[in-house]
Amino acid sequence: MHNILILVTNQGTLGEAKEKNGTYAPELTHALHQFMDANIAFDIASIDGGAAPLYGDDVDDGVNLEVLGDETVKTALANTSPLSDIKPEDYSAVFYPGGFGLLYDLAKSEAAGSVSAAIFENGGVIGAVCHGPAGLLPVTLSTGDNIMAHITVTGFTHEEEKDFGTIEKIPYLLEESLTRVAGQYSKKAPWVEFIVEQGKVITGQNPQSATAVAKAMVAQLTQA
Repeated sequence: MHNILILVTNQGTLGEAKEKNGTYAPELTHALHQFMDANIAFDIASIDGGAAPLYGDDVDDGVNLEVLGDETVKTALANTSPLSDIKPEDYSAVFYPGGFGLLYDLAKSEAAGSVSAAIFENGGVIGAVCHGPAGLLPVTLSTGDNIMAHITVTGFTHEEEKDFGTIEKIPYLLEESLTRVAGQYSKKAPWVEFIVEQGKVITGQNPQSATAVAKAMVAQLTQA
């Protein structure tokens, strides 16, 4: 029986204007849709626990509204488990949905990084999409290396930040951060679905890539 740990941010605002932010809902919901279809259990956790701030929860794409309307999902998002309650041995995968919020907390959390490292080193799958790969920045393995040190990853690009109008609002540029840490950073044209699967680490470039990341995670888990 597989169980996926989904790590979401507690940060609900972006930039000096304190715009509504958090986890970008479609990246979470499209992944959850795949996990639920495959009958894979999941828990949603954050550093502090409690209600998860979301934006994009009004995006009308069918899947987004359907999943956000699911009672199990609504309860999980309203009551995320605090990271201190999470036992890595209970999980066979970790998924980081994107959204700008995690640039402020999960991307800097050694505690979250330790949980993901433990799951990964126990044979678990790690998935992240859009800004989600920022959550891998504090994931240090027992070798002392970052989880991305010797592999290729992708994530939200400089060009996409410019297109989205957030280049002046974000605390740092994800593409640059990943390029400095990963063995290699790879990207395609803006807004094109693109994932990189390197062993048990699967990353996606943008919101359009959430479903593909989740499908790749499900494929690995169901083949295990």
